Amino acid sequence: MISQPRSEKSHNTYPLRHVFVGLSGGVDSAVSAALLKKQGYEVTGVFIKAWTPPGYLCTWREDRRSAMRVAAVLDIPFITLDLEKEYKKEVVDYMLKEYKQGKTPNPDVMCNKEIKFGHFLDFALKNGADFVATGHYSRVLTSPDSRRGRDEVRVRLMEAKDKNKDQSYFLWTLKQGQLKHILFPIGHLQKNEVRELAERFGLPQATRKDSQGLCFLGQIDMKEFLKENIKTKKGNVLNGSGEVIGEHDGAILYTLGERHGFRVFNQQPKSEPLYVVAKNIDKNTITVSTQNAKQETQNEQFKIQNINWTTHSPKMENECRIRYRGEKIKCKIENEKVLFDGPQLIASGQSVVFYDGEKVLGGAIIA
Repeated sequence: MISQPRSEKSHNTYPLRHVFVGLSGGVDSAVSAALLKKQGYEVTGVFIKAWTPPGYLCTWREDRRSAMRVAAVLDIPFITLDLEKEYKKEVVDYMLKEYKQGKTPNPDVMCNKEIKFGHFLDFALKNGADFVATGHYSRVLTSPDSRRGRDEVRVRLMEAKDKNKDQSYFLWTLKQGQLKHILFPIGHLQKNEVRELAERFGLPQATRKDSQGLCFLGQIDMKEFLKENIKTKKGNVLNGSGEVIGEHDGAILYTLGERHGFRVFNQQPKSEPLYVVAKNIDKNTITVSTQNAKQETQNEQFKIQNINWTTHSPKMENECRIRYRGEKIKCKIENEKVLFDGPQLIASGQSVVFYDGEKVLGGAIIA
């Protein structure tokens, strides 16, 4: 039997109104649309057309046809929203700019912020929608705000019930003004339950494979993509003493903690793996160390910027994630710094996301 939310109050307690559902062509968004229609919402399906890199496999037409099949099965209106220019400028160009500066950006975070819950949400509200919905594995729950009186409602961003699929890490930029217009209809379900529902609703996506890779871009080799869009040149691999021990394809292509893609001279087959622990963009060098030496280069505190709280500012001590699907670790927030109980290896540009149990408090970018 498919599980349903019990004690939690969700957006579904609002009067049923008009919702624009972002249909990607996959099973998650398809089931989201079907559930909302079953609940009595007036549903419109929207396919977002994004930018595709020249020379790469173009799948948007196939994805759009799949999304149209969902709309046909559910008998709902269908719209194609062209955000190609916006995606290129606000996601791809942003990503390339960050890499050029030696940072490690998260384009999925920016895609959610600027495209799905930026331009798509604005388009929906301007065209008569009360909500937008997507197939994200996350939840939005409402509760009275005791600090503002019981008539004031706050919306809380929560982890999904399926912890293996949870995507809350990519949603930390959302604000109250956005969250009150967002629905995540499958956030209370396990992935196998979503597949089961797709079959029950007669959706052709029931057996379609999940999409992989970057938001809208799919599976691309990031290093190859960067080489095609940023001028790179070979440089030196250094050890902890600054001695040249190998060669790499360009310092911007590597992130801290990475252990592949560079070449070490005279490395023995059974020697300890080496990890990138530092890089110098101006000198085009990367420094590598073994696991034990790697720990010596880690820090316990980092400056953060672009801080966003999804509800109130949190308490000083929280839990956080520094990478998608990473374990939650204890941290403190003090004077625009995040402090950890132990040393961590984090690259500038990465997202750090703060949690209180299943509640997503907000996040920031490592400066």
